Amino acid sequence: MLSRRRLLALTIPAGAAVACSRPAGSTLERARADGAIRVGVSGEQPYSYVDSAGRVTGSQPEVARAVLARLGIDGLAAVRVPFADLIPQLQAGVFDLITAGMTVKPDRCREVAFTRPDFVAPPAFLVQEGNPREIESFRDVARSEVRLAVIAGGVEIDYARAAGVPDDQLEIVDGQSELLRSVAGERVAVGALTRISLLDELRRNPGAGVEVTEAVEPVVGGRPVVPAAAFAVRTGENDFLEAFNAELAALQASGEWLRITEQFGFTRENLPPAGLTTAELCTPRG
Repeated sequence: MLSRRRLLALTIPAGAAVACSRPAGSTLERARADGAIRVGVSGEQPYSYVDSAGRVTGSQPEVARAVLARLGIDGLAAVRVPFADLIPQLQAGVFDLITAGMTVKPDRCREVAFTRPDFVAPPAFLVQEGNPREIESFRDVARSEVRLAVIAGGVEIDYARAAGVPDDQLEIVDGQSELLRSVAGERVAVGALTRISLLDELRRNPGAGVEVTEAVEPVVGGRPVVPAAAFAVRTGENDFLEAFNAELAALQASGEWLRITEQFGFTRENLPPAGLTTAELCTPRG
């Protein structure tokens, strides 16, 4: 049983085996009884990370706090794992909610259940100052044949492959800090991640000799895609999804969502378009 106070974060190394039985009862029932819930984070700023005091924060944990408080759940305990391990560890019952800015896409929808869209965050590129290779799209990366740094498990891998970037042109890294080091150290010519995340990384590393391009429109299956992210729970947690979605929608409509997220670099433009549904995002593209 979780303590009712906010717990410090636990970090699980990549590839580590965690013995954890599938929790009994629904997530909503257990979290309300405990007064707390375990969430999965990946350490990508500003979406989800652990601060110097050991407190989980970032746009998604803070939005989750506000939503969960309305559901009678005040405690948030974080488990930090590499991004690529978030879904497997959720399925294993290590935590009950992913709060890591995970983009909704069809293959993930077959493994977990996503809430309504939380935000939209287009990708951009991290390049050398002056953008000497003139990289402005994933097709430019494919044509130039330069190496592209992407985070393991990140949706940018899909965008690159869809644009014709071969796997041997990809440099798979563990996180955004390594992505920055790869480009700044000229191990690769370019890195791809959401523009919000790249700007946050650059802000914390001034003088690195790199810059962030304008946002780019990802294309998959010959059609533009909406890069929308959401929270995720195990498949079948319908009562939790219904309750969470209702409060998240209210938070977005009231302006409270923007008040919470603007400290992390979000604006009204990051609110999901009216009418955008998770079902639409989960539909495979022909």
